[in-house]
Amino acid sequence: MGRKRTKSGKIRLAEVAELAGVSPITASRFFRNPEALSVAKRTRVESAARELGYVPNLAARALASQRTEVIGVLIPSLTNNVFSDVLRGIYDASEGSRYSIQLSNTRYSILQEEKLLRLFLAQKPAGLIVTGIDQTTESRAMLEAADCPIVQIMEIGPNPVDMMIGFSHYDAARAAIAHLFAQGHRRIGFVGARMDPRVQRRLDGYAAAMKDAGLFDQRLIVTTATPTSVTLGGALFADLIAREPDIDAVFCANDDLALGVLFECRRREIPVPDQIAIVGFNDLEFMASSVPTLTSVRTNRYEMGSTAAAMLIEAIEGKRPEKPVLDLGFTVIERQSSQAQRPTASPRAGEWAPAVQNDSVTNDP
Repeated sequence: MGRKRTKSGKIRLAEVAELAGVSPITASRFFRNPEALSVAKRTRVESAARELGYVPNLAARALASQRTEVIGVLIPSLTNNVFSDVLRGIYDASEGSRYSIQLSNTRYSILQEEKLLRLFLAQKPAGLIVTGIDQTTESRAMLEAADCPIVQIMEIGPNPVDMMIGFSHYDAARAAIAHLFAQGHRRIGFVGARMDPRVQRRLDGYAAAMKDAGLFDQRLIVTTATPTSVTLGGALFADLIAREPDIDAVFCANDDLALGVLFECRRREIPVPDQIAIVGFNDLEFMASSVPTLTSVRTNRYEMGSTAAAMLIEAIEGKRPEKPVLDLGFTVIERQSSQAQRPTASPRAGEWAPAVQNDSVTNDP
């Protein structure tokens, strides 16, 4: 096109403005706050930038504004379906805004999270979404000193850095055990993998419910630090039933493990739920499609991501939420794998067995 180039060959903002027929100030405003321009001007500037291949200099803009228009998101896994739902919510809520999402995978490592936080904060993000509440001392200090809004997601706790959205994994596990109590089960095993802090809180909730009922037995617990999988669920259940053949139910720390337990029961011709009931956690899509269908604790993952992104964007724009900590609750979705085929037994004296709805148990704060 014969347009003048800088020595580096990079397209300048002035060239975009010229092609779009607007002033450089208007073109600059488009990349900072497109909503401030009319639809016609936005369309012209966007088309010019695309035609010329113009890429805004985020570093220079950060120096000028002390902040980029990037929202950093730190999650422990890019392949786990649980976090896929969260990310879908984050992207849907941020679509149409001027903010872009930058992802980092901590791989369930608090030290990796600390390293990534240091990198993110050096880039002056507009805001941060961080998974969990179990940061290192150094990470916590960096977050508290950060000059941007922050949302911690996936759980709630007593000491938020800034904003927080999630639910109580401890209470959710207790509700799952209460459901099994209501179906007449007493020898309830626990199967867990990876044992990150959120899984550990589910184990704590299970143990508390069993202890309150006078039914706790350490031999009913089988865990491993190995990453979770369906195959691993079957192997852990095989270990559990070999050690404690009289169990009548299994609470699994996630749905992959629950599906593995179901497959192992089918392989051994153990009827579900007549002989052993199964409850999972997260309520992924396949839980309603298995045979028999699998009971699970439903967590509001999409809503968690979308609400976190919406809260963060509003906070960046100066609109702080009235409630910085939001508990989205959970629901025990009862399906065939835990429905009693016999009359429900009354708990023994001293057993803890709160009332459970027939269809589901909902914790709706």
